[in-house]
Amino acid sequence: MNFFDRLHDRIRTVDSVVSVGLDPDLSRIPDHLAEYDLPRWAFNRRIIDATHEHAAVYKPNAAFYEDPDGWAALEETVAYAHGKGVPVLLDAKRADIGNTTRQYAQILEKVDAITVNPYMGRDSLQPFLADEESGVFILCRTSNPGGADIQDLELESGEPVYERVAALADLWNENDNVGLVVGATKPEELEELREQVPDLPFLVPGVGAQGGDAEAAVEFGLANGVGLVNSSRGIIFAGENSEAQSASNSRAAEPRDNDGEEFATASGQAAKRLKKRLNQYRD
Repeated sequence: MNFFDRLHDRIRTVDSVVSVGLDPDLSRIPDHLAEYDLPRWAFNRRIIDATHEHAAVYKPNAAFYEDPDGWAALEETVAYAHGKGVPVLLDAKRADIGNTTRQYAQILEKVDAITVNPYMGRDSLQPFLADEESGVFILCRTSNPGGADIQDLELESGEPVYERVAALADLWNENDNVGLVVGATKPEELEELREQVPDLPFLVPGVGAQGGDAEAAVEFGLANGVGLVNSSRGIIFAGENSEAQSASNSRAAEPRDNDGEEFATASGQAAKRLKKRLNQYRD
C-alpha cells in the first residue's frame, strides 16, 4: 500500500482528516517540561497522547528540530506516532540538485510523507517522486500573504504560476504518490485547483490560527475522500487561550500546578473540535 492508500484507511479508522502540526516552539512549551533531556519530545508525547484519536496524520515542521537535540526529539516523536498507528508527514519543503536531493530523500526511510518545493523543477524532486510508498506534497498555493509575490505571476500562457505547478504535479504523479499544498485562505483558488486536478489530494494549511475557510478546505481539499486539513498552533497551543481566560477571570489567580497536563488536555479538545467542525462538510 502506498501512502495515500494508508492515509485513506487512517481517515476511515478515526473518521478524521485533521493533520496535527507538531511545531514545538521552545519559547511556548510549558516551563515544567524544561527539566527533561528532550523537552520537545516530552511536549510532543503528551500532545500525541491527547490527540491521536482525532489525528489522520502528524505533521512536524523540520524548522523546529534542526539541532542535535531537536533531531533526537523528532526521531522519538516519529516512532511514538507510528506506535499509535498515525502516519507522519514531515513538513520540510525539500528540493535540490543531484546527490543533495538524493540525501534529502533518505528521510523517507523514517517518515511516511514529505513536503517539497517545485521551484527547481522535476529533477530536484525525482528521488521523492520515485519513492512509490511515500507521499510527496508539492507546494502549490501557500496560505501566507507573500505567496502571491511569485505564485500569482502570470505566465505567457495566461495562467498563474501556481496553476502551472498544479498541472506539472499532475504529470509527475506517475506513482500515484503526489499531492498538493494549497492554503485555505483563498477558497476560490481551492475550488479552481480542484477542478484542474480532480485526483490529487490536498494538504490544506491555514485553518486555525490563520483563519482559513474550513468548509472550502473539506469540499475542495479531498480527492475521493482523501486529503488533509492542518492545524498546528491552534491545536498544540490551545491551552494558552484557556490559561489567559482563566487568569483574566480571577483577581488574584493562584499559581498553577506546573505538574499538570492541562495544555495536553486542551490540545485534545481542540483537535476533537476541529474534527467535528470539518466532518460537517464531509460526504
